[in-house]
Amino acid sequence: MRQQVVELCSIPFAIGKGMVSKQLMAHEWLPSLLTELYEHHSSEDLNRLSSQLLHSERSRSERPVSESLDPGTADARTDATATGARWDSSSCVLIAYADTVSAHDQPGLRCLQALLHEHFSGLSAVVHVLPFLRATSDGGFAVASHEEIAQRFGDWNDLAALAEGRQLMADLVLNHISASHPWVRAFQKGEQPGAQCVLAAAPNPCWDKVVRPRSSALFTTLATDRGPETVWTTFGPDQVDVNWREPEVLLGFTRLLDLFCSYGVQWLRLDAVGFVWKQPFSDCIHQPQAHRLVEVLRLLLESRCPQGVVVTETNVPEQENLSYLTTGSEAHLAYNFPLPPLVLEACLSRRADLLNDWLARWPQLPQQTGLLNFTACHDGIGLRPLEGLMESDRLLQLLQQCEQRGGLVSHRRLADGLEVPYEINISWWSAMAAPGRDPSHHQRARFLLTQLLLLTLPGVPAFYLPALLATPNDNARFRISGHRRDLNRPQFQLDRLERLLADLESDTSQVVAALQQAMAVRRGQAALDPFAPMTVLSQGRSDVVILRRGEGASTLFAIHNFSDVRLSFPLSTLADSSGSVWHDVLTGHSFVAGQTALDLEPFAVHWLIR
Repeated sequence: MRQQVVELCSIPFAIGKGMVSKQLMAHEWLPSLLTELYEHHSSEDLNRLSSQLLHSERSRSERPVSESLDPGTADARTDATATGARWDSSSCVLIAYADTVSAHDQPGLRCLQALLHEHFSGLSAVVHVLPFLRATSDGGFAVASHEEIAQRFGDWNDLAALAEGRQLMADLVLNHISASHPWVRAFQKGEQPGAQCVLAAAPNPCWDKVVRPRSSALFTTLATDRGPETVWTTFGPDQVDVNWREPEVLLGFTRLLDLFCSYGVQWLRLDAVGFVWKQPFSDCIHQPQAHRLVEVLRLLLESRCPQGVVVTETNVPEQENLSYLTTGSEAHLAYNFPLPPLVLEACLSRRADLLNDWLARWPQLPQQTGLLNFTACHDGIGLRPLEGLMESDRLLQLLQQCEQRGGLVSHRRLADGLEVPYEINISWWSAMAAPGRDPSHHQRARFLLTQLLLLTLPGVPAFYLPALLATPNDNARFRISGHRRDLNRPQFQLDRLERLLADLESDTSQVVAALQQAMAVRRGQAALDPFAPMTVLSQGRSDVVILRRGEGASTLFAIHNFSDVRLSFPLSTLADSSGSVWHDVLTGHSFVAGQTALDLEPFAVHWLIR
């Protein structure tokens, strides 16, 4: 059955026919998947649940007035992208909080829309708006309502306006909810159906093997009408885990999915999905039911939005992360978590040997799946993906180098109580600073090297807006909140950003202009198609990373100098160039006939074709 699902999910769908075909597929396969999730429920109950899930979308007449939208707007936006592949060489994801940008008396979503429209059109084909629902903590990831957008961000119409002319990605925070969520209040009062949605549990030897992403307590005691009761809190006391063994949880998230789709969301980020299913005497991560849940959510998304994209977020060792792609029936994309720490270490150590070796083992993935390639994001730089890839002494040097640049290290607790490094909290711009008296020495070149590398890899590149704005560590915000991740979660006044972007000499303006231009070049190069083949030509070297993309007449060589010295690079390393002239499509420079070497400046990048 699983192979059949893979084959069906890889079929391209046209407008109209595609919607019908995807709905038929969902009707056919959803009951079987639900049986694997809810094995103790009767077939009649599961058939009824399947019907509810596939027909749960609210009609426009059922929406409150505050949610009104011009008829057909959301549907037209969905159908506009229902032809062709889900992503191509013009696709890139821009990651931002709804309040990253602010202006007097303007909600955050409108400010973000104004900034992107004016300055980031080429870098915002897909915009990932980090959690915008009403929340109580953790940068929006402690969701307190599945119906309301936080007031300071705007309303559902503001979200729909942001979706005009682009695709939106939103988070389904699947593992937990805020301690203030209606389900938790229902649990405290013993009221159904909400009470059953909370995962009640207590310390027990059967949970001794649980894999933890934090050092906080696994269980938290809540006051209820029945007296104190303990609940599962994987990520902290304000984030109460939900009970995915109850179908009511899936129904609740499906209603949220419908709401998202109604207002222009087509891409879904499944936050911390690996933790959702708890099984006694196991490590409680990546359980088979977690994988089945991803399949279910993909079917539900595609039945509503045929070109929808499911992105899994699992900050874990590489093979565990890839397991959500390898069947071909789960995620469309997965975050490429080993990439950020490997690129960071290569830049700071000026040794790209580990990065080259890893790139040479680039995974072969099923058709129409891929990796979301990023360096910076709203979280820290994850270290679990380095397990098995970097020796401990080299990792220790990386941690020390980041601390010297103002970064901090967060830890997680192992089953035996030992705390180990989990992530580095630092802004990517500060991480690119030079040691010594002049931090700005080669800082911009290092930064651009790391971002341009993303554009040359198979898959979809993703950029974090504060990083593109060349933002250092936000020490003031960290001092106020005490939360280490706030070092890399700055906020900006819109008028200040306008001045920075208008200053053609500022790092902000220079970085944005360079990446806008590079994305324009990428769109015109068949060799940089997300699915074009890649060969690493620099394996065994530590000074450069050389990638060959494409094949035949559509071949491009991407050369990256990871050293801080000028190199003379022989062009014969790339191919037999007799009788041809090389052209750098990134800079527009054509080489003279007979030129045999390329001078590589420190941290320089060149995209060569013949």
